Amino acid sequence: MTNVTSEQLIDEFRRRKRENLYYSVGLCAVGLALNFTLYALVSGFGLPLYLDMAGTLIATMLGGLIPGLFVGFMTNIINCFTDPQSIYYGITSVLIALASYWFSSKGWVTIKKPHMILCLILVLAGIGGGLGTLLPWFLDGISFDSESFSARLVEAGIDNIVLAQFLGNIIMDILDKTCTVLIALAIAALVPQKLKEKLVFDGWQQAPLSKEQTAAAEHISCRRVSVKAKIMLVLITALLLLGAVATGISFFLFRNAAIEQHIKLVQGVTNVMVSVIDADSVDRWLAEGESAEGYAETESFLCELRKSDSDIEYIYVYKIMEDGCHVVFDLDTEDEPGADPGDLIAFDEAFAPYIPTLLEGGEIEPIISDETYGWLLTVYTPIIDSSGKCVAYAAADVSMSNVMSYERNFLTGMISLFFAFFILIFVIVLWVVEYHIVLPVNTMSLATGSFAYEDEEQLDNNVARMRALNIQTGDEIENLYHAVMKTADDSVRQLEDIRRKNETISKMQNALILVLADIVESRDKNTGDHVRKTAAYTRVIMKKMKELGYYPEQMTDRFVENVGNSAPLHDVGKIKVSDMILNKPGRLTD
Repeated sequence: MTNVTSEQLIDEFRRRKRENLYYSVGLCAVGLALNFTLYALVSGFGLPLYLDMAGTLIATMLGGLIPGLFVGFMTNIINCFTDPQSIYYGITSVLIALASYWFSSKGWVTIKKPHMILCLILVLAGIGGGLGTLLPWFLDGISFDSESFSARLVEAGIDNIVLAQFLGNIIMDILDKTCTVLIALAIAALVPQKLKEKLVFDGWQQAPLSKEQTAAAEHISCRRVSVKAKIMLVLITALLLLGAVATGISFFLFRNAAIEQHIKLVQGVTNVMVSVIDADSVDRWLAEGESAEGYAETESFLCELRKSDSDIEYIYVYKIMEDGCHVVFDLDTEDEPGADPGDLIAFDEAFAPYIPTLLEGGEIEPIISDETYGWLLTVYTPIIDSSGKCVAYAAADVSMSNVMSYERNFLTGMISLFFAFFILIFVIVLWVVEYHIVLPVNTMSLATGSFAYEDEEQLDNNVARMRALNIQTGDEIENLYHAVMKTADDSVRQLEDIRRKNETISKMQNALILVLADIVESRDKNTGDHVRKTAAYTRVIMKKMKELGYYPEQMTDRFVENVGNSAPLHDVGKIKVSDMILNKPGRLTD
């Protein structure tokens, strides 16, 4: 193969890679546009469908796993600009792309196999409807719509709202995924075969292999563990450790930030309480109760203040004395009525270290306690009268269960987001390892392992087969390939040189044999061309023996040739015999 041919191979390879990249980018753009267009259409008509995965299925069926994952995940990323929680549903898009690719790679997504299409629809509905129900449940809890199909299931006798929501979503998602799959199949059927071949994102870094060649290259056995398995093991371990550490740190920071945010919220509420409560009237309100002037107006304002934020659990005003907390205000809640003015409430144990400070009218840090009234975050703010004396404390509580709910939502979202990224990164790295390392190395191994040295034609075919691999990874693998090619070329040239020299030596050897035979003939006048005829007879006999199958292990072409070449020497011993004996006329005496 000439250098020009090699350069043409490289140019063709690079042209095909650029073309494949352009088609793949175009396919991803079409897939994204299809997702958003179909979703906008069904939303505009008020249909109970989404159809926002049709483009993902098209990208997966025509382009492969990488385009499908990209379209599915990017759909959620773009949706984040209008709905931030969409990022957490990236895991469903990734799993749908994986399931679609698995069915497509098996050749099951075809009209000729309707039962497999039905299986695909059920699997996609299980992912979209099942996981699509569990994620909101963990994130925000079940939000039950009385007009939804799930409400019809409750009316039909399913008492468990979670189960009704789960089944309702899956049933509705079966309808959605049926339409999605049919749309994807219809569009795929309209794409010409030549265009389908160009849309496949294969990622070859060498001359493309057939399915049989790819399977052979992927399943070369190793003495211990393959490079692919080692890289995947390291990758999985690294991703899991990184994910665990990042999630742990993020959760810790989020938890501190959530608590800090709620502390500021409660502090803001108590500061507002202090600003509206007449400190000089506290003792009078405590003595006269709800009938005192200004009491009802202040209590009404405090009620409105509590309604301003759903996270506020309790609002109250206590006068702290030696015998306990004397109630000034204690608002009723949905679960229990508040205490009356003047009622005495004992200190919770969590407040024991702060009682001296409270009795002195000082400020204390926010307290997290889990006692009489539950798990609460409490803030006390002093109420100062006109003389500068602390006459009571404005207090507000936030349920730590609400804070934990935010933490749980955050953790669920983080885990969902992590696994979406985990699958995406894992597939991309697996793809890179497959096409950039495993297949190039294994195809080189197969090509060099089948090298044959029997004749010149086989050697040339071996080198041509190696050169046809055209590995263009652009890294150490390509350097190794060029080094192997140089070694192969040098070996072929060396073998050809050795073969030429062997042929020369063989010719010289045969000529020497004939010279010795001629010496014998020139001394024995009775033999004439006897030695040459003997060699010819020997060849004829041995070839016939080979045809008849005698001594098959010995009767090789090389053996027959060697015996025929050496046959002229069968009378070489005559050189040592006296001419008187060789040329004596008549019979020899004793």
